[in-house]
Amino acid sequence: MSIDAVAGDLTTERADALVNAANSTLLGGGGVDGALHAAAGPSLLEACRRVRKSQWPDGLPVGEAVATEAGDLPATWVIHTVGPNRNAGQTDERLLASCYTRSLDVAVELGARTVAFPAIGAGVYGWDAATAARVAVAAVAAHPRTGIERVRFVLFSPRLHDAFASEIAGLGA
Repeated sequence: MSIDAVAGDLTTERADALVNAANSTLLGGGGVDGALHAAAGPSLLEACRRVRKSQWPDGLPVGEAVATEAGDLPATWVIHTVGPNRNAGQTDERLLASCYTRSLDVAVELGARTVAFPAIGAGVYGWDAATAARVAVAAVAAHPRTGIERVRFVLFSPRLHDAFASEIAGLGA
C-alpha cells in the first residue's frame, strides 16, 4: 500500500474515492467542498440531500464520514467528512485524525482501492500546514486499509504539499 502527496487539483484526480472536506450540512460550501460540488454537477448535491434525509438529518458530525456517488468527477464515490474548525475552538487533533480514519473505514466498506484526500481543515478551518500534515499522515499510516492500494494527498498549495511530503518521507525513517 502506498501513500504519496502531489500538488494538484482534487477535482481532476482519478481515484475510486475522492474525500471531500465538507461542512456539516453536506450541501456545498467554499474551498474543496465548493470545488467538488461545482465539478461534480447537480447530482452530487442531490446525493447529499438524500444522505441528509435518510442518514444524517441533523447534519454530518465533525470527524464522521459518509459516501455518495461522485457525479461527473473522475471517481466512483465522494466520501464526505467534516473537519474540526480550529478557528471556532475545535482544537482536538483526535477529531481531525478521525476524519481520515472514518473516511478510510468508509472506503474499505465500499471496496475502494484508491483514495485521494485534500488537507482537511487546513483552509478556512485554520489548521496550520505542519499540524494538518502530521495528524493526517499518522492517521492514514496507522489505519489497516484492508484492500486499499494507494492513498494520495492532493494538495493545492506548495506549502501544504511540502508539509505532507515531509511527513510521508518520515514514514520511511
